[in-house]
Parts: sequence; structure tokens; C-alpha cells
Amino acid sequence: MPIGAPLTWQSLYTQWQFSAFPVFMLLVIVALAIWYLRSIALLRARGRTWPLGRTASFLLGLVLVDLALESPVVPLTMSYFNVHVLQHLILMVGAPPLLALGAPSTLLLQTSARRTKARWLSILHSRPFAVVSHPLSSFFLYFGVMTIFFLTPLINTAMHHQYLMDAMNLLFLFGATLYWWPMIGIDPIVHWKMTHGARMMNILLGSAVEAFLGIAIIAETHPIASMYSVAATHSGGALLWVSTEFVTLGAFIPIYLQWTRSEDRAARRADRALEHRHRVNLELQEELAEMPLEERSLTPWELEWIARTGRAPQEMRLTAQHLEGDATET
Repeated sequence: MPIGAPLTWQSLYTQWQFSAFPVFMLLVIVALAIWYLRSIALLRARGRTWPLGRTASFLLGLVLVDLALESPVVPLTMSYFNVHVLQHLILMVGAPPLLALGAPSTLLLQTSARRTKARWLSILHSRPFAVVSHPLSSFFLYFGVMTIFFLTPLINTAMHHQYLMDAMNLLFLFGATLYWWPMIGIDPIVHWKMTHGARMMNILLGSAVEAFLGIAIIAETHPIASMYSVAATHSGGALLWVSTEFVTLGAFIPIYLQWTRSEDRAARRADRALEHRHRVNLELQEELAEMPLEERSLTPWELEWIARTGRAPQEMRLTAQHLEGDATET
């Protein structure tokens, strides 16, 4: 699409990209979708179920990646900075959380062959992955790289060299995936598992960076890149700023709900443990009541042990065996 071309409905459905990079990404996306669906079929063949919501989330995330890299959004970014910002939002805010909600790592570990599972686990436990998945590293790959891209001449250079823009988009997607993975918290995370409070704080800090970035773009007195106007620059910055509020609220709600559910599960586990302990105590008291007085010489710690475990300590059993042996000898 020529620079400055008007935005029409025709351009929205005729400007699909079929150059090397979009076609390659389309093949990768289709391959991932086929693998995901075949893995679910394999899981069901073993008599196990997979939540439908996870499947829908993962497939929708793949669709969003394709829309951001192959649809008319791509050529429109050459004329409209607000569409460029929309592309970044799709790649960094829309697709990665949905892909994480699909729990692909869990599905891989449950359905893959032993060798594939071992290789994937070796990656998850590796030192390089521990470094790149550190909360500070993922925060920089998400917000730091985005800030550098928008507030330096890098955006103008990338927009004039499509291969560089393609590489930047992959970097944006990679950094956002690392950022949202622990935020969602469904797939097992070997390193740097974050509490719910830390996740909410991470979201809050990120929203502050994005709000600052949006305001900084609005304050620009020159076009952010040579193909954009000052007005387009300001509208894109406004979109980034306003979207921050929706992203923050949209991320806070599921994290808060997960936090509430985890607290409820912990409370139920504690109630069950307390109920079991109380039941064992009652059974022990009933047994002691039926025992002769000379056989009730249990110390407080022994009573506590029986209440916790439901069986006598090893020392008690050994003592009982020793006494029975002495009685037999006499």
C-alpha cells in the first residue's frame, strides 16, 4: 500500500501478505495448530480429557499472530502509526496470553515421546533459559525493547528495511511470551515462579512504562518515522496510552481470581487436615479409654505423633517388641 493511501474496506481484505516471511510464519502456525489438535486426540485416546477453553485460547492466539504478521495490518502499518501500534498490541498483549492459557508445555509433557519430553525438560532446566526467563530479563525484553524501538531512530530504520521489521516483530513476540507465561501460571515454570502478588505488581509496573511511552509519543513534535505525520504519531501514542488501562484491568481480574481460588483451595486443604487430625485424636482417645491403665503410658509427643500420622512412632514399636521378647524369655 502506498504511503499515505486512504484506509478503505477494500484494503482491509485485499492486502494480505504472501511474501517469504508471512508464508513461513503461516506454515509454522498451521504446524503448531495441527500438533496441538493431534496431541489432544492422543490424550483422549488414553482416556484423559483436555479443557476446551485451553484449546480455544491456543488456537485463537495462533490466529492473532497470523493477523499481526500476514493480514492487511502489515501494509497498513506503512501509512498509519495507530495501526502500527495495533499490530504491537496484537503481538504483545493479545496473542501471548492466549497462547499461555492454552498450556502447550503441559500438553507436550503429557503426550510426547520420552526422548522429546527429556529434551524439552532439559531446555526448561537449562541455565540459558533460566537467565532469559528471569523476571527482570523478560521485563526488559517486553518493555525495554519496546521503549527503545519507539523512542529511538530504530523504528524509522526498521520501517525502511522489512527484514529488520520482521526480526523485531519476532523479538516482540518472544519477549511478550516470556513475560506473560508466568503471569498466566498454568504451564509448569521451573525457574522464577511468581506469587500472585508479584504478578499483579509486575503488571502495574509494566502499565506505568507503557503509559509513559504513550505520553512521550504524544509529546513528540516530529513524526516518529518518515512515513508518518505528526497527527498520526499522536494518535498512535494516544492508542498506546489508552490501551494500557484496559490491559491492566484485563490482566488484574484473572490474576485476582486465580489468587482467590488458590486461597480457597489452601483453606480447604487446611480444613481437611484439621478434620483428619481431630478424627484421629478421637479414635485414639476411644482406644486409650478401652486400654488398661498400665498400657496408657504414652508421652505427649507420642500422642502428637499418633494424631498426625495415625500410627505409633518407630521407638514405641521397638520398645513393645523388646518388652514382648523379655516376657517370652522369662
